[in-house]
Amino acid sequence: MATNFLLPLLLLALIAGSNAGSIAVYWGQNGNEGTLADSCSSGLYSYVNIAFLTTFGNGQTPVLNLAGHCDPATGTCTGLTSDIQSCQSQGVMVLLSLGGDSAGSYSLSSADDAQNVANYLWDNFLGGSSSSRPLGDAVLDGIDFDIEATNGDFFDDLAEYLAQFSSQGKKVYLTAAPQCPYPDAHLNTALQTGIFDYVWIQFYNNPPCQYSPGSIDNLTGAWSTWISSVTATKFFLGLPASPDAAGSGYIPPDVLTSQVLPAIEGTAKYGGIMMWSRYYDVVNNYSATVKSSV
Repeated sequence: MATNFLLPLLLLALIAGSNAGSIAVYWGQNGNEGTLADSCSSGLYSYVNIAFLTTFGNGQTPVLNLAGHCDPATGTCTGLTSDIQSCQSQGVMVLLSLGGDSAGSYSLSSADDAQNVANYLWDNFLGGSSSSRPLGDAVLDGIDFDIEATNGDFFDDLAEYLAQFSSQGKKVYLTAAPQCPYPDAHLNTALQTGIFDYVWIQFYNNPPCQYSPGSIDNLTGAWSTWISSVTATKFFLGLPASPDAAGSGYIPPDVLTSQVLPAIEGTAKYGGIMMWSRYYDVVNNYSATVKSSV
């Protein structure tokens, strides 16, 4: 009798503890973070953003910066083809991230400029063809917008042009990494198109809307604003993977699992968490510590 009574409770506990979300990570900005293939074979991530295409638009020759991993100028990044395909064969989505912090040189001057950038991305990283594909023949799953400079003009056009390529067979996924103050100063116009699949909001380096020791209120308030104001398939909580990964906003793993996630993971469009970055995640073992609770 006691056993029969406990069985439903055990089933409920299993259901409550099952993974509802996934982990996204940025890779490419530290030569000591290990290979892209190793990142994917870790089993920790469902999405990897290759960071960053730091120069594009306004007539500039696009520049891919992958820190110490390889040198696009000499063609050595084409060796990542097999890594990308290995990731995809394991069900990990691989995207190219545009932008990064303001150290890059990127902007769009017109809708025509946005169309030209979209065509470049399609031909060089997605399903198109070019004699100068920086990452080789691998076809990435989509484009991530980590736009932290410029006023954001014409990035809505860029998103819409990229989305149109989905009609040519393989879907082009669109993701974005806005800062947590709403609306984002650089990505708001693009996000208002409502065509982004995944939005990983940066809840760090932004004290008014991030976790502060002893209080999750600013974070949960901002989370609610985002999910009620932007149309997207899934929203992710973007976090620094170690105290050194950002100037502020680090959430200790036990606080994340006991306080923060229980407050947001019931949201209908909760997708999981995003880690900045793979290097800091390796150093601090953050994803491995929290994955069962995400």
